[in-house]
Parts: sequence; structure tokens; C-alpha cells
Amino acid sequence: MNVSVVGSGYVGTTLAACLADLGHDVTAIDIDEETVDRLNEGETTIHEPGLDPLVSAYAGTSLQATTDHAAAVDTDLTFLAVETPAREDGSIDPTALLAAAEDVGEAIADKDGYHLVVVKSTVLPNVIEEELVPTIEDASGKVAGEDIGIAVNPEFQREGSAVDDFMNPDKIVVGTEDDGQALDRLAELYEPLITDWDVPTVETGRKEAAMIKYANNTFLAAKISLINDLGNVCKEFGVDTYEVADAIGLDDRIGAKFLQSGVGWGGSCFPKDTAALVSAANEEDYSPAMVEAAIEINEVQPQRLLALLDDHADVDGKRVAVMGLAFKPGTDDIRGSRAKPVIEGLQDRGADVVAYDPLAADVMAEEYPDVEYVESAAEALDDAHAAAFVTDWPEFADLDDEFDAMADPVVVDGRRIVSRREGLTYEGLTW
Repeated sequence: MNVSVVGSGYVGTTLAACLADLGHDVTAIDIDEETVDRLNEGETTIHEPGLDPLVSAYAGTSLQATTDHAAAVDTDLTFLAVETPAREDGSIDPTALLAAAEDVGEAIADKDGYHLVVVKSTVLPNVIEEELVPTIEDASGKVAGEDIGIAVNPEFQREGSAVDDFMNPDKIVVGTEDDGQALDRLAELYEPLITDWDVPTVETGRKEAAMIKYANNTFLAAKISLINDLGNVCKEFGVDTYEVADAIGLDDRIGAKFLQSGVGWGGSCFPKDTAALVSAANEEDYSPAMVEAAIEINEVQPQRLLALLDDHADVDGKRVAVMGLAFKPGTDDIRGSRAKPVIEGLQDRGADVVAYDPLAADVMAEEYPDVEYVESAAEALDDAHAAAFVTDWPEFADLDDEFDAMADPVVVDGRRIVSRREGLTYEGLTW
């Protein structure tokens, strides 16, 4: 098929490259000329394992990039994969998405025949029906369900494993409003995945599909916050939460995934989607107490880590290492990173903060320029009076002699990545 993808961030670039790998011809559309130029040269502007080889392999052949939205006319369907950032009050800002929808609508206004627009962006149900659908209809002069199709096909890709998640999905969710053509085109698009991997496909309405994305992320965020809350209780009783989690994870009603307690969740999705859901619910005069509690617990975890550090060290004027800056290993994304409140808390205590991350140091330096950034874990720990482990990069599990170089070997582990050892004052956050 011929496919266009508007937006070349984490979601859009992964989507475009993976669709090319499935055998489709893909045109990536983005307003940023540098992003477009790099894609055409076979390069990406983001770090995502497995993505660079795909972009490099298909650039210039089945994957091309442009800044011209008119390119959508020559494709069978257009994905909208534009970021929907959070406002200060937690609500989403659909401005960029609606602008992209208008551009696509204008591009297909004179097209003969049916064209399908598929919303990949994370957006609330009311925005879909009250703003996005009318925007496309007004700009194109066409009626959804007749001359054009508008579908919602949320993504369930995790940063750090987005390519694998796309190629081996747990489910494919498609939301339409009684539009058989839209279902047929998306079935054809995903046929290699559905046939080869027997992937379950959920066919539902547009609003339901949009809500499934929020429900999915909110449930996972709440599960992490619940195990962290239980972990905080376990810590008070001297109980190892991980032993508890191993046992309850054997219950098939609970499952073992997302039971790794620690310093909390971050990233682009969980913080934004939970906050957006709370904001949207509040607008309807409903207070989602459990979602609000999940957010509150997540905000508490970095402060508990700092409190444990206070129990063992007075960091005023002392060198303290922050180990890991990305919100999770395998990415350079610092959105929602738990390292941020840790850094701020240490600075409030007068600490001289030194930080290490194999990928995210440069981008973190843009927000926290007064932190010392070093190029190795050993350099960060050298002469440090304490260390806070915030991201569970695999290399941190292999540290040993590096701790001997610390001025005062105090370690607070927020991810259960460091092993207890003789001569190390070690505190696990929830164990």
C-alpha cells in the first residue's frame, strides 16, 4: 500500500520505518526540514534500538520524507502521529494535531475517490469527535464515512522497544464509525502482522479506541504506583518487596509485569496521559480518586529516596552522584524522568551534583546546566560521598571496584540494580 505518516517523532518515525519493513511504500511528512533531510539521508533524530537500521535500509526507496502535506494525496491512507503535549493544568494541547489534520484535509480536498485518515496520536475521545473530525471535514469539504474515512488506531509502543512492540503487538485496536472501507484498508495494512503472528484485532468506535489508549496507560501507571505503595509499607517492616512481588505475580489475576517497585514512572506517556485523564474527568465534575492517588504516589517516590539518603549522609557541600538520567534504559528521553526531582532535591540540600547516563546527559544538560556531567559511571562515583541510582541501565549491575573510589560509599538504589556488598552502605528504596 501507499501510506503517508504526518509527524516524525518517536511514534511517527517508528511507524513509518516498520510499515516500510512490512512491504509498504511510506511517505513521512514533517514540518521540520532538518528531520526530513536526515530521514532522506537514512538517519533519525531519536534514539530507539533497531530503528536506525530500518530507516537506513529503506530511505530513498520505500521510505521517503517531505515537508509537503500535498504528498498525502497520492497515498491510500494517512496517519496522524503528531505530538499532543500537556498544558500546565494537565490537559492536552491538540493544537499541532488539529493543524496537521487541517493540512491533510486541504491536501485531499480535490482528490477523487476515498481517502482514509488514521489518528495515531494520543488524544481524548471528545477531541476526536468535537474538534478533529470537524476540522478534517471542513478542510476537505468531504463527509466522514462517505468521501473520506476517519479512524483511530492507537499505538502501544514502549520507548526502548518500540520496533519490537510494533512488529510483535499484543493487540491492534481500530476505531471507526461503521466504515467498512476503513476496516478493509487497515486490515490490508496490518495483514502481515495479523496473519504471521495471529494478533488479536479489536474493532470498536473512534471514542472507544481513543479511550482504550488512556485506559491502558493509566492502568499500567496505577499498577506501578500500587506496588510502590506496597513497597513503601514493606520497607517500614523490613520486608523485601521484590520477594513479595515474585509471589503475587504468580497469580494470573495479577501477573508479574510492572511489579518492579522503585523510584516511579516517567516518560512521555504515563505522566501526560494520567494527568490528561484527571483533567478531562474534572471538567465533567468527576474526581478519579484512584488515578489521582497513582500520580501522588509517583511524586512521592523520589522524595522517599532523598529521605533515605538523608538518613546516611549530610550532602551539603558534598559531591553526590546521580546515576541514570533517562526515564528508562534504552532511550535518551528525559521527559518525566525521576532524576529531575532527585537532582533538584540534592541541589536544595546544597549538594555538588555529578551525573552520568550513557545516552541522556546532553539533553539533561540543557535543563540542568549547573550539574557536572561525566562520561562514565566510574568517573561519577570517584570521590562521591553518596550515589543515587535512578535508572536501571544494565551496566550499573556490573559495578564493583568503582565503589571503592567513593569518598563515603553510601548508595541509595531506586531500581534494585546494585548488589549489596561489603563496605557499602546500601539502602534499597522499597526493600
